[in-house]
Amino acid sequence: MRFDIITLFPELFEPFLKSGVTRRAYETAAVMVRLWNPREFAQGNYRRVDDRPFGGGPGMVMMAEPLLVCLNAIRSDRNQTREEAPLLLFSPTGEVMCHAAVQRWSDSAGAVLLCGRYEGVDQRFIDKHVDLQISLGDFVLSGGELAAMALLDAVARLQPGVLNDQGSHQLDSFNPALDGLLDCPHYTRPEVWEGESVPAELLSGHHLHIERWRRDQRLMLTARLRPELIEAARDAQRLTPEDESLLASQKPL
Repeated sequence: MRFDIITLFPELFEPFLKSGVTRRAYETAAVMVRLWNPREFAQGNYRRVDDRPFGGGPGMVMMAEPLLVCLNAIRSDRNQTREEAPLLLFSPTGEVMCHAAVQRWSDSAGAVLLCGRYEGVDQRFIDKHVDLQISLGDFVLSGGELAAMALLDAVARLQPGVLNDQGSHQLDSFNPALDGLLDCPHYTRPEVWEGESVPAELLSGHHLHIERWRRDQRLMLTARLRPELIEAARDAQRLTPEDESLLASQKPL
């Protein structure tokens, strides 16, 4: 799998690619990452990649031509079609990234990631060349680099051999293995901390009781914080009669 990243600040990625458990994905090339600075493909002495917006207003807009020349160089280097390596733009107008999308990208051949900056990218380039726009949520970042790192990190940790425990990501929030629910609370030593004890069920040694407690906690937490996930699980017929009985017994907020 390969991700090519178009960014005006490639230096931001260097510590990210060398730190944390996901660095194994990059070191082993399970996830290959190449960084491309569009300034290197711009014309003129100043290698200009942005200009003022038509119609006036604050800020600058990334120019279409340097991005296109850069994209063409990536396509040539990858020797793949647009369908095999689509262009993703991180933008507040994009669809919000979710676990299902991350799973799809983790099973793909990769993509080209465009990190926008300033007031955005010339709309003509977006219309002609961007295949998908992605957002992290209803807020604005200074650039798409942090969003690109979020996608890379989420994809990398799903690759075999990256996490110490192969089954670890199966217990993450939103994972189909948990029926799309939020994960339950977790505890470690000491058993009592500042007067608070670890729940007795987790100390019982009874695996069925422990799993039922965890399931109940996931259900109650999800119902309180993300009720739409409960409805999605219900629509997909992932909830058992025991699950429904627990949810019915909960007092409304």
